[in-house]
Amino acid sequence: MARYIGPKTKIARKFGEAIFGDDKSFEKRNFPPGQHGNARRRGKKSEYAVQLMEKQKAKYTYGILEKQFRNIFASAKRKEGVTGEILLQLCECRLDNVVFRMGVSNSRSGARQLVSHRHITVNGELVNIPSYSLKSGDVVGVREKSKSISTIQDALASNSSVYEWMTWNTEKMEGTFVAVPERLQIPENIKEQLIVELYSK
Repeated sequence: MARYIGPKTKIARKFGEAIFGDDKSFEKRNFPPGQHGNARRRGKKSEYAVQLMEKQKAKYTYGILEKQFRNIFASAKRKEGVTGEILLQLCECRLDNVVFRMGVSNSRSGARQLVSHRHITVNGELVNIPSYSLKSGDVVGVREKSKSISTIQDALASNSSVYEWMTWNTEKMEGTFVAVPERLQIPENIKEQLIVELYSK
């Protein structure tokens, strides 16, 4: 399964924000990577460069590679509504993202691994496909045999995030994907209209 496994702090510095979550290294060096860092002169970016950067930021944020991201965009374009908003909603409906949002893992890459290693269930059935798209009312839980895993327990203990579109039952270690989030409810700092403009060229 293809995924990005390179240096995450370098990517975060490129975009100027900690897109992979809390990062102490980024906090110390929150300027662009490269030999000259802040001192390097950077000319005004072209319209295409700005749009491309936004698309790359979205891909790295959700841990999706180009071909898959293009397919998600194509699906969003076929649906009625604002294409950019639907694109982000489809990304938010992915199982690995929901596992991360529910606090079962501290990162999306960690959530992807939990799903791939068969630790997560959907409506009581084991699902090991990170890109599995959830529907309103689906119940996501930790498999019975996996509830004692320390990384899952530590992640849940340190999680303080609450999202309106999902619920979490600590005792049962399962949550409900109540509804697809509206754009205003999605906290990611992504200008989705720029991505739409890029793919529309």
